[in-house]
Amino acid sequence: MIGSALYLHDGGWDSTQRYFLVAANKSNKIVVVDAKDEKLIAMVDTPDVPHPGRGANWIDPVFGPVWSTSHLSADSLIAIGTDPEGNPDSAWKVVRDIKLPGAGSLFIKTHPNSKWIWVDFVLNSDEKLQRTICVIAKEDPTKTYKCWEAADYGRAVHFEYNKDGTQVWVSIWGAADQPGKTGEIVVYDDATLEEVTRIKDLITPTGKFNVYNTVHDIY
Repeated sequence: MIGSALYLHDGGWDSTQRYFLVAANKSNKIVVVDAKDEKLIAMVDTPDVPHPGRGANWIDPVFGPVWSTSHLSADSLIAIGTDPEGNPDSAWKVVRDIKLPGAGSLFIKTHPNSKWIWVDFVLNSDEKLQRTICVIAKEDPTKTYKCWEAADYGRAVHFEYNKDGTQVWVSIWGAADQPGKTGEIVVYDDATLEEVTRIKDLITPTGKFNVYNTVHDIY
């Protein structure tokens, strides 16, 4: 038992799989635990209500290896340094606070072979933002690179890559009482951000997971 902060919900490993980072979303903190030494390392202050899903590991061009989360109640995506040996000045600190079009994000996602970080806004109060997705370029993580509506109805939520990181699958929540708009999955080419196909007539698809990526913590 390791005491931290209220209330722990959603988290994942850093890229080395030594450190576990989990949101204490009532306390607006990310809790960092060293799984090797079995001790609390840090509690990092964040904007309001972090909600990382499993978070996103990537290499920042200035600060090296980082882990990111978006937020339910802040228009912000942050990056926390996760390399205490190679980049000690950045370790367990918020090194990026990237402004987003709005709050209400449930999930972010990336892949080691991708140049993007994907983010949704599914719980935003604005209907247009609910179905909007954005990408942030890892080579210039100071702003969003591009945002667009993934559908003309419903809410866009949750991203998953295929094994080699060339495609991203995005769920669209629909309405069961609207024929033809119950839900679908949109598949994008990760390199070009162009739509590949749509898997239609699904009832409110949400989490979907590539088995290899899940087993090996590729995120």
